[in-house]
Amino acid sequence: MDFDRKKLITEQPSHYDHLEQMSVGELLQHINQEDSLVVEAVHKALPQIQALVEAIEPRMKRGGRLFYVGAGTSGRLGVLDASELPPTFGVTEDKVIGLIAGGERALRHAVENAEDNAEKGWQDLQAFSPTADDTVLGIAASGTTPYVIGAVSEARKRSLLTGCITSNPDTPLAAAAEYPIETIVGPEFVTGSSRMKSGTAQKMVLNMISTSLMIRLGRVKGNRMVRMQLTNAKLVDRGTRMIQESLGLSYDEAQERLLESGSVDKALSRN
Repeated sequence: MDFDRKKLITEQPSHYDHLEQMSVGELLQHINQEDSLVVEAVHKALPQIQALVEAIEPRMKRGGRLFYVGAGTSGRLGVLDASELPPTFGVTEDKVIGLIAGGERALRHAVENAEDNAEKGWQDLQAFSPTADDTVLGIAASGTTPYVIGAVSEARKRSLLTGCITSNPDTPLAAAAEYPIETIVGPEFVTGSSRMKSGTAQKMVLNMISTSLMIRLGRVKGNRMVRMQLTNAKLVDRGTRMIQESLGLSYDEAQERLLESGSVDKALSRN
């Protein structure tokens, strides 16, 4: 890969030094000060995020899927976001899928050299028989991860929609993607520790992308998660109160209606 890693902002020295000599209060204050920069970095990327979401929406409405592809922290955040959508919005588990270099083991353990294989990302996607209506979103703070770049590059060659999230400008990953998102958060508090500000920015952007898409796909009514899965007592209670407030029923009547219908959406649409 012909790219000068010295250009990577995420690898630049921290603005702070002698961290081991700081008090707990000083450490927390400085970390918080750095974290405050993330919101502005994401705000600057809003036009890029909007363009990607607007491109994904019609594809998902035609049955397309969204794949997150990443390694390390980036991969874990993608898997996290994907795994939360079925219970929150009632979509099937194959609608948004997170892939991480090194597979399931990499969610809890470092897998040696997994991210350095440029062919493996696309190979992992093959298990899902990707189509032209699918979207591949590469996530890599550095923007140089071969596993991610390889998946995005091959997906674009095959006419899939491609996007990425990175914390550096003008990276190989951004060049490979049709819709790059660059959240330039600056050097990390601990030099090179992209699980910090870069990871926070990635989580924010993933929340924005997936939540916006779920709303546009009709999974929210008003401001309520009317398609959420009733997988525990808390969610049953939440759904019951939604129905109670919307229809003016007693709590017990609302809960009975919810459990009979299976979802808030169906309960509210009953005659």
